[in-house]
Amino acid sequence: MIMNPETATKVALHLLKINAIKLRPDKPFTWASGLHSPIYCDNRLTLSYPDIRDFIKRGLVEAVKENFASANLVVGVATAGIPQGILVAQELNLPFAYVRSSAKTHGLTNRIEGHVEKGQNAVVVEDLVSTGKSSLAAVETLRGAGIEVAGMVSVFTYGLPVAEENFQKARCRLVSLSGYSYMMEAALSHRFIDESMLRSLYAWRNDPEKWSETHVA
Repeated sequence: MIMNPETATKVALHLLKINAIKLRPDKPFTWASGLHSPIYCDNRLTLSYPDIRDFIKRGLVEAVKENFASANLVVGVATAGIPQGILVAQELNLPFAYVRSSAKTHGLTNRIEGHVEKGQNAVVVEDLVSTGKSSLAAVETLRGAGIEVAGMVSVFTYGLPVAEENFQKARCRLVSLSGYSYMMEAALSHRFIDESMLRSLYAWRNDPEKWSETHVA
C-alpha cells in the first residue's frame, strides 16, 4: 500500500534529484541474488539532505499514526532502516530497537538490539523493500521474541509481485511512502528517462527474471 499519491510523487522526485535512485537499463546493476536490475536505490543518501530527511521522517510518522496507531515500539531493520527508525521513534516519543541481519558472533550474540519486552506491539521501519525477504526476516525475529508486529512502513518499494505475496504469507501489512510506478511517472515527466527507457523499466517490474536473462550487467 502506498501512503498517498501526492507524497509518493514528491518522495520519488526527491530520490531522483539527489541520485538516490539511479536508472541504468543499458548498464544493469547486479543484486546480491545475481538478478540484474535497471534500478539501484540508496535511500541512505536522504540523510545528508536535511529538508528531504525531514520530509521523509514526517511521512513515515504519519504512516505510523494513520495505520499502526497501536504500536508502542519502533524497530529498525539493519542497517539502512536504523536511522529512519530512530527519527520516527524520536518524533513519536517511543522506544527504539533494531534487528540485525544475523546474530552477533560475540558478546551476548543478540539479534535484537535494544530493550524489548514480550507483548510489545512494534511497527517496523525499513528504507527499501525489494522482494521483502530480509524485511520479513526481521518481523519473524521479533515474533519469535514474543513481540507483536503491527506492520511495517518503508520509504520506497519496488512493488514486485513476489514481495506482495511474501507480505501476505507473513500476514504483515506494508505501507510505503513511494513506489516504482510513481518513480517511473516522475522520472518521465521530469526527463530523467525517455520513452524507450520507460518501456524497459516496465518490462523489468513485470518480469524481473526474464528481463535479467536478456540484460547482462
